[in-house]
Amino acid sequence: MTDHTVTAFDDDLKYITGKVTEMGGNAENMVAQAVSALIKGDHALAESVVVQDLVLDNLQHELDERAVLVIAKRQPMATDLREIIGALRMANDLERVGDLGKNIAKRSKEIGDVNHPKKVVRGLDHLTSLALEQMKNVLDAYVNKDAKAAREVLSKDDEIDQVYTSLFRELLTYMMEDPRNITFCTHLLFCAKNIERIGDHATNIAETILYIVTGEAELSKHGTRPEFT
Repeated sequence: MTDHTVTAFDDDLKYITGKVTEMGGNAENMVAQAVSALIKGDHALAESVVVQDLVLDNLQHELDERAVLVIAKRQPMATDLREIIGALRMANDLERVGDLGKNIAKRSKEIGDVNHPKKVVRGLDHLTSLALEQMKNVLDAYVNKDAKAAREVLSKDDEIDQVYTSLFRELLTYMMEDPRNITFCTHLLFCAKNIERIGDHATNIAETILYIVTGEAELSKHGTRPEFT
């Protein structure tokens, strides 16, 4: 972060960075708790995740308000402007991660007290661990403005996709073996897809970090670029 002659400007940027990291921590916790509620059939924990989504939404609102105020008052240029706009984009991704955690929590309540096959549980655990590791690493990269670490997050997205595909096939097998498995396996399929999407949001954040640090919007494997105007 650039040192400014106006100390209040530095304070504004620190506030924005702090809100992004706070949102990241909350979103990570929501996902971890939602998957735990799913596996354990803990409806109380699932309900607490749904409530936490309101906290995350409020944090995004606070960040948005401060960012707009800073842009209006300070008229930032170059790196400072990229940092503020990048924070807004990351906040949007993190809010979506929280929504995905909330969706998993809601589905865990719909499934009820079903004993999930151990292989499926291990697959969900593994997929969740990979997605949350990506979130942790990309948030660290943001705090440190570390382009190399951001690129490492991008390079590991394929691993999450592969684990998701394997779990998808496993769940389809259970559904074909016994029609009674169709309902809860369908819920688990949606939950697995939500976890896979969390990895995609980590990738989006990594691309935003690269833009903040380098000033260039790098092409992702999906053939899209972050749109900065």
